[in-house]
Amino acid sequence: MEAILLVGGQGTRLRPLTLNTPKPLLPTAGVPFLAHQLAKARAYGVRRVVFATSYRASMFAEAFGDGSAFGLEIIYMTEETPLGTGGAIRNAGEALSCPPDAPVLVLNGDILSGHDIGAQLDLHVSRDAAVTLHLTEVDDASRFGCVPTEPDGRVSAFLEKMADPVTNRINAGCYVFRRAVIDSIPAGQVVSVERETFPSLIEAGALVLGYADASYWLDVGTPAAFVQGSADLVLGKLSSPALPGGTGERLLLDGAVVSPEAKVTGGTVVGARAVVEAGASVRGSVLSDESVIASGATVVDSVVGVGAKVAAGAVLRGVVVGDGAHIGPGNELTSGVRIWPGVSLPECSVRFSSDV
Repeated sequence: MEAILLVGGQGTRLRPLTLNTPKPLLPTAGVPFLAHQLAKARAYGVRRVVFATSYRASMFAEAFGDGSAFGLEIIYMTEETPLGTGGAIRNAGEALSCPPDAPVLVLNGDILSGHDIGAQLDLHVSRDAAVTLHLTEVDDASRFGCVPTEPDGRVSAFLEKMADPVTNRINAGCYVFRRAVIDSIPAGQVVSVERETFPSLIEAGALVLGYADASYWLDVGTPAAFVQGSADLVLGKLSSPALPGGTGERLLLDGAVVSPEAKVTGGTVVGARAVVEAGASVRGSVLSDESVIASGATVVDSVVGVGAKVAAGAVLRGVVVGDGAHIGPGNELTSGVRIWPGVSLPECSVRFSSDV
């Protein structure tokens, strides 16, 4: 079984976390995000993966090499200029070795999902579909394009965002393609599978199926979602063979030091050689390597970058602190504030609510 992993995006919604690191490589529950996807794909029989890379492409090979450490063979295909989702799949398809009628799994590099890939594959093969899409159900489909289906599972349309969606099922970003369909996408062109490939297949009468379920699903493209995904993995709300250690209220990486008088809960990750001092309270957060949370500080649903320091008495709620930044005593940062790398906030009693 072969798979294509789409990892070319710049992750602009996650800045400053992605200024120097591609989104799929961000540490998530103790390992690079992609490690969770690779482990899941391998568990369902995938043995060869083609990475469709673009932004900071060389970093993926540095992180995963030839894939042998994961029990996989990994091939890297890089887009010189961004080609869209369809163009990226077509470009990566040049490295596939399977025959035209074989199924190829395609995964997006920013999705956490608990759905049964094996059942999706079985549906695809049993119905001899051109493409089979994972569809997930959301409370508010108006923020997404929705995907209506016929009673037999056939996808009938791809609809753009609308105020009154006809269904709460949306494209969940995991596909099974017949290899020949990938080969039919125009080479070297910017192509969107959502706006061009899938609608064209439906119009031509090809069988495009939806595999719908209501299992765990999360797009980790925003800081809040990234923090939630990491915490959910640590808490065991979503299982992953790549998770280092067991599940629980916190995950401590090598050399992390947490005072017995500190409170660290909610699926928090404490990075390698990070320090949480006595009296500090941390909940549902990602503390990167060598960061420091001083005595009396409070950190909730936040990311603290590599080597960053949060001083005594500071409060972070829903905040991203870049690498090497310093949050001085008395600062209270809330509501999606993002502190860029290296920024130092002096002692202050002002509440900030915009990017710094």
